[in-house]
Amino acid sequence: MGFFDFMTEDIAVDLGTANTLIIHNGKVVIDNPSIVARNRLTGKIIATGHEANRMQGKTHENIKTIRPLKDGVIADFQASEEMIKEFVKQIPAIKKKLFPPSLRMVICIPSGITEVEKRAVIDSGRHMNAKEIYLIYEPMAAAIGVGVDIMEPKGNMIIDIGGGTTEIAVIALAGIVCDQSVKVAGDLFTSDIMYYMRTQHNLHVGETTAEKIKIQIGSATEDLDNPPEDMMVQGRDLLSGKPKQVQVSYREIAKALDKSILRIEDAVMETLSKTPPELAADIYNTGIYLAGGGSMLRGLDKRLSRKTDLPVYVAEDPLRAVVRGTGIALKNLEKYKTVLIK
Repeated sequence: MGFFDFMTEDIAVDLGTANTLIIHNGKVVIDNPSIVARNRLTGKIIATGHEANRMQGKTHENIKTIRPLKDGVIADFQASEEMIKEFVKQIPAIKKKLFPPSLRMVICIPSGITEVEKRAVIDSGRHMNAKEIYLIYEPMAAAIGVGVDIMEPKGNMIIDIGGGTTEIAVIALAGIVCDQSVKVAGDLFTSDIMYYMRTQHNLHVGETTAEKIKIQIGSATEDLDNPPEDMMVQGRDLLSGKPKQVQVSYREIAKALDKSILRIEDAVMETLSKTPPELAADIYNTGIYLAGGGSMLRGLDKRLSRKTDLPVYVAEDPLRAVVRGTGIALKNLEKYKTVLIK
């Protein structure tokens, strides 16, 4: 172990549209919303993560909240770089050091990413003092995180529903055999709910409230075994302009999300129809794995299982499945060499 190894820190990053997670020394040290707040006058970033998230929808004209990642890729280069820098600075072990250490990073990227977008991710890593950067595809990381042995000559299907994209992939022999990336995920569910509240209840709700509705009573089907209680939702009445409150049930949210979930179902069916027969036989036996925050939507596993006639399993702690897999790949670089993109 040379002096440089001593100065190098290994970090695994899941750069998500909704949340950014970082693993250092096998532990999740950063789990923050991917959002920054910038002062319009000075151009300075005044808050990142949770703090910036609390400001969302409540800012005045001099402060702007930005979500630097859109559909799983970097949309605002400068903001995303400053955001990652801030997060890396907050890692306890790195905070203590006198000099910023050089980093070895594994960053996870969507499978539908273009070469240009790949470059953007690598460049922002370079600017952060990273001397080695590896990229890993999200469904691959999710599969490792779920506990699938991806090296085997056996087909596994993984669906990763994030904030910006849903990634569907069939994996065998440490490679992606067929995949599909659809821009239907958590964020779209949130805007579906906002639209529904506007059209059905004449109630204008913000993103933060819609997100709360999704988490509290969100559902993919109207027949749940143990349905959540109705929820009281506050917002602004579109007709009178006054603040008002309405009662909303999970059935309504299932209606609001129906179209988007249909699109995910269609993408899953399309991926299955492109799967080579030997692998399809494997998937019949192993079923489908769900990861990502979107997979926590009540009844989604049941609905996909009904559509595909296959067993569907939700990963434990699905929000962290991708970053867990990225962390495992980082720890065993030699073993997962073939999976990583340099």
